Amino acid sequence: MKAIVTSGMGRRTPLVVREVPRPGPGRNDLLVAVHASSVNPKDWKLNRNIAALVPPLGGPLRTNLFGDDLSGLVVDKGRGVTGFEIGDAVYGMDMRLRTNACAEFAIIDQRRVAHKPANLSHEQAAAVPLAAQTALQAFRKASVGTGTRLLIIGASGGVGTFAVQIGKALGAEVTGVCSGRNVELVRKLGADKVIDYTAEDYLQRNDDFDVVFDATSHESPDSCETLLKEGGIFVTTGGYAHAYLNVARRKLLRRTVQAKLVMVESWQQDLQTLTQWIEAGRVTPVIDSLYLLAELDQAYQHSKTGRARGKIVIQVIPEESIE
Repeated sequence: MKAIVTSGMGRRTPLVVREVPRPGPGRNDLLVAVHASSVNPKDWKLNRNIAALVPPLGGPLRTNLFGDDLSGLVVDKGRGVTGFEIGDAVYGMDMRLRTNACAEFAIIDQRRVAHKPANLSHEQAAAVPLAAQTALQAFRKASVGTGTRLLIIGASGGVGTFAVQIGKALGAEVTGVCSGRNVELVRKLGADKVIDYTAEDYLQRNDDFDVVFDATSHESPDSCETLLKEGGIFVTTGGYAHAYLNVARRKLLRRTVQAKLVMVESWQQDLQTLTQWIEAGRVTPVIDSLYLLAELDQAYQHSKTGRARGKIVIQVIPEESIE
């Protein structure tokens, strides 16, 4: 099968499409003919750097470590798999350097996958798992619900566009933070209010939000303290090392503003919840751009700019699929 691999060692080595052995499913795995994957910052912050340390197609680790999200068709399954049949359209992700979805075939544990929403293409579905579950699980940690005053920093990005919609689906009053060029997009996603960070320093505001969700991982409990009411909750993604340190420090200081870190995990039940909202028209993926499998390096460069509106999707053409 064709898969993205490193063509040598080192951080600057190109990513190329090569023939690699097709994986076989374990007892609780599905083998999926991948139609699409998507780009997440973790791919170029972690997966690419790990792969760069391993000789191509050799060593103790596989070098096709690219892609957590996938959408495609089941072509084989392990003996312990229940609820899925050959030919089912599925979507999901795994954060364990295991899915390797930038390839024509990928294995994924049955616990981390669900049936694809019927109203989405594979390209749209591949945009959902990591980003949408990050937002959903962050809001669960912060007990977001009906009437919650919620501020989302980075509301036009991959996680943020889902966060706005999921916040509204949970009944929150949503305020999004984004640049001026994305204000209309965030408003159309359902935000009650939108702050243009290029027009004002929103961190200088005195407000009483119940929850601040930083989808960019750039801010801290300290920088957002005046935005939150007493006892409010700051929750961030783990995109950068300082996010972990900021949350840990805040817990040690025991200040009135709480700090939480979301470490996303893929669960079938969460994907099923998202499917219900998607099929009901309450959540819709926002696609920034589409790249071919061989263009993965270019897709990573685009992701690194931090300017993507919604998700960057990778189109994968499998050698074979079940009609």
